[in-house]
Amino acid sequence: MTDSNKDITSLPTTLPLRIANWIFFAAALFFFLYLSRYYVTGAGGPTLLAVTMVPVAIALVYLNDARKGELYPLLGPWLGLLIAVIYVGICAAATYHLVTELDEIRIYRVGFWDRKDYLAGGAIAALVLEYTRRKYLALFVVNLLLLGYTVYGYLVPGMFHHPGISFNRAVSAVSIEMSTGVFERLSQLGLTLIGSFILVLAALRAFNCIDSILRGSAHIAARSPAMLPQTAVVGSFAVAAVSGSGAANAATTGTATIPALIRAGFPRVKAAAVETASSLGGQLMPPLMGIAAFMMAEIMGVRYFDVVSRGFGPAFIYFLGVCVAVYLLAVRYQSKAVVPKVEPMGLLDWINIAAYLLSVAGLIYLMGVERKAAMTSAQTVFVFLFSGLALLFLAQRLWHRMWHPAELLRPFHKMVETFALTTSELTVLLATLGILTAAFTVTGVPTKVGILVMEVASIHLVLMVLVAFAFGYLVGMGLPVAPTYIVVAVVIAPFMIRAGIDPWVVHFFAFFVAVFGELSPPTSVTAAVTSRIADAPFVRTMIDAMGLCIPLILMIFAVFTRPELVLEPGVAQLAAIVLVSTGTLGTIFGLQGQFHGRPGIDRLLRALLVILSMVTLLHPENTVATVAATLVLVGLVAGILRTYRIRREKLAKAPVTEVEIAPGPGDERPV
Repeated sequence: MTDSNKDITSLPTTLPLRIANWIFFAAALFFFLYLSRYYVTGAGGPTLLAVTMVPVAIALVYLNDARKGELYPLLGPWLGLLIAVIYVGICAAATYHLVTELDEIRIYRVGFWDRKDYLAGGAIAALVLEYTRRKYLALFVVNLLLLGYTVYGYLVPGMFHHPGISFNRAVSAVSIEMSTGVFERLSQLGLTLIGSFILVLAALRAFNCIDSILRGSAHIAARSPAMLPQTAVVGSFAVAAVSGSGAANAATTGTATIPALIRAGFPRVKAAAVETASSLGGQLMPPLMGIAAFMMAEIMGVRYFDVVSRGFGPAFIYFLGVCVAVYLLAVRYQSKAVVPKVEPMGLLDWINIAAYLLSVAGLIYLMGVERKAAMTSAQTVFVFLFSGLALLFLAQRLWHRMWHPAELLRPFHKMVETFALTTSELTVLLATLGILTAAFTVTGVPTKVGILVMEVASIHLVLMVLVAFAFGYLVGMGLPVAPTYIVVAVVIAPFMIRAGIDPWVVHFFAFFVAVFGELSPPTSVTAAVTSRIADAPFVRTMIDAMGLCIPLILMIFAVFTRPELVLEPGVAQLAAIVLVSTGTLGTIFGLQGQFHGRPGIDRLLRALLVILSMVTLLHPENTVATVAATLVLVGLVAGILRTYRIRREKLAKAPVTEVEIAPGPGDERPV
């Protein structure tokens, strides 16, 4: 999920941009009200919802670019506005035809669609692809190649040869067939289940709860000069729980934490890497684990909370490992005892933090204890959260005699925009993935790749896992997390399951590989955001962040040797969590810690610790792994004591510097 929470006052104010902004907000309000009605009534079902709202989502993303002057900027704002209006008109005409003829299209004219059907469906698919070309070029190229392959497959030699399909069949597969393409279950998922969770996020952002969390993190850091580096991780951890996006976390918390880390003595690259690794956890942290987690529940046919409950263990391991890695970096680089400038925490700040904590707890309680559907749980939490925060906001403004309508409506305006833009961008991305999966389905690519995987599996399961990882890594080099997970889950997962691996293990493996793809060279959106904030080299930031993300890399493979990590949530996970955590921390200390003053002895001790940690993580026998883990714990205790002594002595001699931790973009300070 992208962080599109831009304050409207920051937009340019020329006439064409203002016109685009008015049209955008009118469409956003309609989008918000229509989906709110659907969440309450479910009227018409998900297919009608997708046919109606996917075109509105497309109109919104184009209007958003037009109001910022970013829709074909070389043409100027007036031509950009004209093109946006034309696109909106195409969406409106296509929606009218598809909605009024929906039963005819999906029941009575199946396989015999007329020209208007093809034009309406093809126009929507074309606008989705054009948006993808502008925003996700790699994904656009992949889709274009696959669509070309569907039509001209007869030109491809070898096992990937197929007779090809007609152009009309390709158009229907990506649009009006409804079971595949832009209106299929992925788009429906974005509008329904994921959209209901975005409502909660929109309310938290609209009433400045994220800003209060950052201010609270600054107060934690102010209690100890040594705490600032860990504050970056803790702040991202808190925001991650409700954002589900690495890039969104980086944009929100990075503008506050990265400058503070640089002032504390961290090199710019290291400061950006710390925030990258911390923010990446947004994809792993329940209760909102990013788009891929929702897709996992959909593909596996399980409740979303079944995924969430298994995600707490890996999330704990990841953030524990990152915290320790950042601590070791601080020992090496922190040259100043930084104390953040903090303002007194007001009552509203504490209420905002409480609202955030209650929202997370409410989602977990409703989904886990009451066993309510995820969408119902999110709606319930949103109603209580919005009602409470709105009443408090209105009471506060009236108490201070701030009665101007624009001031009273500001958070409601912000919430509508945040929800509409975040959900629409997500929906268009998922519509793009619908085109991807449609091309895969009609050409039989998953079956052909699966044959290769099964042939490798007949040699050895370890080799199959390595081949699957290499495939996921290559896919993740050019695609965001959600497309990577979809491709691995569709192409690889069924055949790994057929080879005898548990479905939960396979799908969490695909999930971890997809998240790793968000970081892996040569592309990483999260690293791009943090390197830009830090004014640091992008490639070096990405490589250094990989060193901090060792927990994720290790879990990709440890999930096979310690499947209990994801098989059953709760107590059944504890033994695996302890072993994987121990092996992860041992590996981190072995790579980044220091155990002895003499370099030769230090390298030997660290190498021994890494070997024991690998045994703990990857040896299939629990008894052997437990013995190795015991030895690793002894080494960890010794390493922690030595590191703590070194850092205490270093900070005792360091000058004290005061820095300001400011709110992130789009998160205004509450009055």
